[in-house]
Formats: sequence, structure tokens, C-alpha cells
Amino acid sequence: MSMVEFGEFKGNKLIILKRDENDQYAFSFGKSKARLIVENFEAIKKFAEEE
Repeated sequence: MSMVEFGEFKGNKLIILKRDENDQYAFSFGKSKARLIVENFEAIKKFAEEE
């Protein structure tokens, strides 16, 4: 089950996505990239569902 954590880098908030608690390659991004992801959610979803 995936996990969501929050952190900080140089005073900026981050969201950290992990596959599990031992994931060494977590995916993290800040507010600017989060907005970009939200704006393009449908395209990202379609891409993720492709074979």
C-alpha cells in the first residue's frame, strides 16, 4: 500500500509519495509541480493506464 508523507526542503513544503515504508526511491515534489500535476491529471491518468 502506498504512503503519503509531508516534508520540507529549504523552507518549502513537499509531498512525498512512497510505495511502502521502506521505499528508497520516494517521489517528492513541491506546490508548483503539484499544481502542474493537478492541471494535467487526466493526461497523466491516461498515460498510466496505457499498456
